[in-house]
Amino acid sequence: MADSSKTEKATPKRRRDERKKGNVFFSNDAVSVVVLLASFFTLYVTAGLMINQIYRFLRFCLGLAAGAGSGGPAAGQLPELFTQFLLTFVIAAGPIMAVSLLAGVGATLFQTKMLLSGEPLKPKFSRINPLQGIKRLFSLRSIIEALKGLLKIGVLLYLLYSFLMGIVDSFTKYLYTDLDAAAAHLFQQGFQMVVQIAIAFVVLAGADIFYQWWEYERQLRMSKQEIKEEFKQTEGDPQIKGKIKETQRRMAQSRMMQKVPGADVVIRNPTHFAVALRYHADTDQAPVVLAKGQDHIAARIVQIAEEHKIAVVENVPLARALYATAELDREIPPEFYNAVAEVLVYLYRLDGKLK
Repeated sequence: MADSSKTEKATPKRRRDERKKGNVFFSNDAVSVVVLLASFFTLYVTAGLMINQIYRFLRFCLGLAAGAGSGGPAAGQLPELFTQFLLTFVIAAGPIMAVSLLAGVGATLFQTKMLLSGEPLKPKFSRINPLQGIKRLFSLRSIIEALKGLLKIGVLLYLLYSFLMGIVDSFTKYLYTDLDAAAAHLFQQGFQMVVQIAIAFVVLAGADIFYQWWEYERQLRMSKQEIKEEFKQTEGDPQIKGKIKETQRRMAQSRMMQKVPGADVVIRNPTHFAVALRYHADTDQAPVVLAKGQDHIAARIVQIAEEHKIAVVENVPLARALYATAELDREIPPEFYNAVAEVLVYLYRLDGKLK
């Protein structure tokens, strides 16, 4: 029985892992029905050839028996008898055997989607463990398989009984009927019985396919904890990933703060935003953003700028706009050239007055 806590559908990874182990959706009844239908169809098509081969072999055997009865050397003809037997067997039964084999392999590969896995062949202790064997013997799956077997036997016996009861009255008439006509009629009635059996087993196979699919999906179900553990294995532990991102963010902030002393000006609003800009006329085509931050990061940028005697200009709309649109280590957007230029010109003039 499946664990009651496993209420979630299997993830794609779980399905791939189970497929690698050879655990796939499979119905033995479907394969049996395909083989049965293919065999009956081949028998129907090759019935004439089969009868002719058997007829020729029987005539050959009767000829040998007649020769032995008149004192002929029958013992020396045993190799020829064996050769004729093999030839008759191959011609008569070969097509049915070949078609049955191909149908079985084809139906199996179709269900498994061309899966070839050696995992089920590996020895496992659970297969020879008596306790596990008892559990499997009295499991729900074993009970259902036993009921399916009884149902198939019951259907087959019912159809055979119906066929015999319907044809028993004809047996006495065969005594007054030509042998070929009687054989043809009996073959026709037998073929109708085979068709009924095939239809009944197709219906049973359809029901088995539905059951096997339900059972396969039930076995693959996962608990919420298993899904979480799988996510951790594939995507990484969210807590660890969060710590890594936090470490990376701190390292990036540290590198950014190290660039603030090289700035020419820090544009800020009173408390929330700060952007540090550098402009070297000989190397920069436009002012470059060295650092930017919000709240406590902005306060830290302003503090470093004041410690290194870098001008701090308060401009609320410009600080907000630069923080929202400008990128680190990139030139400011062209729409801010004029506003930033006015700030820089003001600072240059101020520096000239101080000198």
